[in-house]
Amino acid sequence: MKPGTPLAVVTGMGTVSSLGLNLSSSMDHMFNAPPVPAPPGRFSTDHAVAYPVFSLPGCPDFNLNKGERGLSLTAQMAIVAAREALVDAGLDQESLKGKTVGVCMGTTVGSALNNDPFYIQYKQGKNPDMGPILRYLRSNPAQAVASALDLNGPVQTVVNACASGSDAVGIGAGWIRSGLCDMVIAGGTDELCKVTYNGFISLMITDSKQCRPFDADRKGLNLGEGAGVLVLESHAGDHSPLRERVRAGITGYGSACDAYHLTAPRPDGKGLCSALETALAQGGTDLADLGFVNAHGTGTRENDRMEMTVFQNVLPGVPFFSTKGYTGHTLGAAGALEAVFTIAILNMGRIPGSRGFSTPDPDFIVTPVAHAKGINASTAISQSVAFGGNNVVLVFKQP
Repeated sequence: MKPGTPLAVVTGMGTVSSLGLNLSSSMDHMFNAPPVPAPPGRFSTDHAVAYPVFSLPGCPDFNLNKGERGLSLTAQMAIVAAREALVDAGLDQESLKGKTVGVCMGTTVGSALNNDPFYIQYKQGKNPDMGPILRYLRSNPAQAVASALDLNGPVQTVVNACASGSDAVGIGAGWIRSGLCDMVIAGGTDELCKVTYNGFISLMITDSKQCRPFDADRKGLNLGEGAGVLVLESHAGDHSPLRERVRAGITGYGSACDAYHLTAPRPDGKGLCSALETALAQGGTDLADLGFVNAHGTGTRENDRMEMTVFQNVLPGVPFFSTKGYTGHTLGAAGALEAVFTIAILNMGRIPGSRGFSTPDPDFIVTPVAHAKGINASTAISQSVAFGGNNVVLVFKQP
C-alpha cells in the first residue's frame, strides 16, 4: 500500500446464521452453546442418508417491510445483517444522506435454483406462474441492500464461488482506498438450496455427521446458510468516526487463482500462498505480527490437506482454526461471515476451538487450536478457498 493511501476501516458488523440472528448472540453461542447440525427442514430429498446442515434457528421474523418480505431469503438476510452493521457503526439511514455509499455483496447461486416447481411445470409444457422468477429478479442481494437503505453509490454482486464474500470485502476496501466511495456496505449472503445440497453430496464431500475440520478422520463438510456484512469507511475521511467504533483496519487483500481443477484445490497451495503474499505485502504485515488465521477449513480431505500444507510451510507457529464447525459452509457468505468473526475474536481477545477436531492428522506436524483460549494479538487473517482454484486472503488489524 502506497504511503498516503487511505486505509479502509471496519466501523460496524452484522451477522445472521445458525449461530444466531445477530453478532452478539452468535459470539455467545460460539463459545457457550453452539448449534448442532440437523437434516434440512425447508426441503426434502430421497437420499438414504439425511446429511445434516446448519440452518437458521426456527422461523425468524426479520421485521422487514412488505416489499422486502417478498424477496428471497438470501436477500432478506443481507438486509438484516446490513441494518445491524449500520447500528453497530452508530449510523442510521438518515446519516447516510449526502454520502456516496456503495454496496458490494458476494453470493453463489443467489437462490436462483430454489424455484424447482416453476422449472418442473415449465419442462412439462405447462404455463407456470411467473411469481418465482420475478421474485428472483428482484432479489439481487447487493441491489436489495442498496434499495432497502436508499443508497446511491456503486452496486456490485460478486459471484466467485466460496470466495465471493471475501472478495466482496476486498473489493469494497478498494473502493474506499481509491476514493470512489465515502462508505461501503460489503459482505456475503447465501441460503440453503436443494440443488447445491444434492450437488455437494454427489461430489462425495459431505459428512453424514457433524463436520470435523482438520481432523484425521474428517469426511467432508456440512452446508449452512447466513449473511455477514461490514461497514467500511476511510481512515482519512473527515466523516469517519475514528474513535471506539473502529473495529479493525483492512490492511491487506490478496486474490489469486491457481486454475488447477474445477473443484479440487491445488495440493501444494500455490494459489493460496500467492494470495497470502499479496495480502501481507499490501499492508507491510510481518508474519511475526499474526495472532491467528481463521482458515477456510471445510472438513474435506483435500481442502484441509492443502491448507495445512501452507500452514506448515509458510505460517509455522501461527495458530489456526475453522469456524465452519459452528455455522457449516455458508458458500458465498462464508468469507464475509468469517471476516466478521475474525474481527470480533480479535476484539474479544479470545479464540474458539476448531469445533469437530479431536485427532491430529498424522501427515502434518501442525494442528488447529483445539480449545478456546485467550490471545494477545492485534492482527489476524481470514482466508477463503473456492472452486475453480480461487483463493482470497484478508488481513485485519485492530487500531
